[in-house]
Order: sequence, then C-alpha cells, then structure tokens
Amino acid sequence: MGVGQVLVEIQPEELNFIFELKKQSSCPVQLVNKSTDYVAYKVKTTSPKRYCVRPNTGIILPRSTCDFTVTMQAPKEAPPDMQLKDKFLVQSTVVPYGTTDEDIVPSFFSKENGRYIQENKLRVVLVSLPHSPVVEPITGVRQEPALENPDSAETCIFDNGALQHEAADEVPILRKTSVLHNGAPKHEAIHENPLLQKACISSNQVSNEVPDIISSPVAKDIDDLKFKLNNLEVKLNEAEKTIMSLRKENNATMQEGEKLQQEIALLRRKSSARVKAGFPFLFVVFIAFVGMKLGYLWHS
Repeated sequence: MGVGQVLVEIQPEELNFIFELKKQSSCPVQLVNKSTDYVAYKVKTTSPKRYCVRPNTGIILPRSTCDFTVTMQAPKEAPPDMQLKDKFLVQSTVVPYGTTDEDIVPSFFSKENGRYIQENKLRVVLVSLPHSPVVEPITGVRQEPALENPDSAETCIFDNGALQHEAADEVPILRKTSVLHNGAPKHEAIHENPLLQKACISSNQVSNEVPDIISSPVAKDIDDLKFKLNNLEVKLNEAEKTIMSLRKENNATMQEGEKLQQEIALLRRKSSARVKAGFPFLFVVFIAFVGMKLGYLWHS
C-alpha cells in the first residue's frame, strides 16, 4: 500500500455534539473502506474520561462500511465560548485477509516495521439548542411574548390609580408594552408598526432557518440497530468461511483414511499370497538341518 493512498473515508469530518447541561450527547461516525483489502481501525482521543467510543477498534471488509458511536458524558458546566480543544485520531491499516475483531493486536498500528497507517484527525464542535428570539423595543424595555389566543387580548391602563381592562380593537403585533404615564406604568397595545413588523419578520426567518439538529431517541435506536446488523453480517460471513474450511479439512481427512484402508487391504493380500505360495522359512531351515545331521551320521 503506497504512502498517501486513501484507505478509509470518514463521515462526518467533525464531531457535532448537542450541548445540554447534565445530558449525554452522541455522534455516529461511518467509515467507508475504499480498498479491496481487509482494513483494521482504531480510535484515540485526547480526553478519554469525557468520551466513550464503541467500538473503538474493528475490521472493515473490502468495499464496505463500518460504524462507531462517540458519546460525550453529561457536562456539569458550559465551557468558555462553547468551544472544546478535544480531538480524535482515527488510525486505519491493511491487515491479512480473513482477520477478525478478536485478532486485532497493538502491533497492527505500529509504524516501526514500516507499515503504512492512515491517520485522520477529527475535532469536536458543540452545538447549542435553538431558542426562539425575543424582540427588544427601541425604548430598551423588554417586550412580553404574544398571547396564544389573539381574541382574548386585553389592554391594561392605569387611569388615576384605577386599573381598567379594555378589549383591544385590533390584534397588535406585540400584545403589551410598558409606557410611563404620569409616573404610573401604563400598558397599551401597539398597533401596526413597520419597524417592529420588520423586526418580527426577520426574527421569524432566523428561527425558521435554524436547522433541527436535535437527534431523537428513535434515530439513535436506528443507528444502534444498523451497527448491530453490520456486526451480525460480519460474524455470519466469518462463520460461513469457517464452516467451508472445516468441510474441506473433513473431506481431506476422509480421503486420507480411505487411502490408508486401501493400503492396509493391499498389504494383507500380499502377505496372505506369500503364505500360500510355499513353506515357511523356518520349516525349510529345520528340514535342511535334519538332513545334514542324518547325512553326517550316515557317513560316520
């Protein structure tokens, strides 16, 4: 594998976490194997106590994908300027064909033996929850939000120390405003105001443009199910390969056993043929010895 060649593509290229006090946040990451080899990956972080990565190591099959999830522990306080200097390092390297998750060893990610290791750095980005904007009037007094039911809008007026309620003739853009009248607070409905209308329209546009980045529990469950399904598929493929190799070994063993049985049967046939062809060697020696003895006695 040449230096600089892309083994794995990572999506997304940065880790986005929704920041909420005392609540965990997760970010799924997908690895795409662009090669035709088995690739092992390993995830490291500069803050291991703040994050949990599962799984932090694994095998990516050729031309396939693999997912892992990074979970940020529930923060107790907000960081300065909502920024973190935490970083993640994803290492990936080519491993022998058929390597499983259990076969991963630290030496796979060592550069001492000249092994090519691709390294990708991911930074952490905190995303705050979107809030509805509050319109501030020109006088600097904070405007109260509009009532949900415009028909029930009322105007409260202090007149000579007495509180009176009058029904609003028109539906105001802002329901109430605080105005000083003879030293007493006065609440009047503000009707059509072009400046406030533009401010409200621009605020609504901003709130509509804020993306819905709140991940629902259903989406997290779907990501977990996809991750489990990918692991099951990998394990099934490995089991099928193991079964095939065991079957081949069994067939080879059976063939060797049959050859041995044939050789044993052939040896038995040869030995039985030798026995049937003549007398045993010891019997011939005994007869020769007896003949020599009798000849010696006869001549003497």
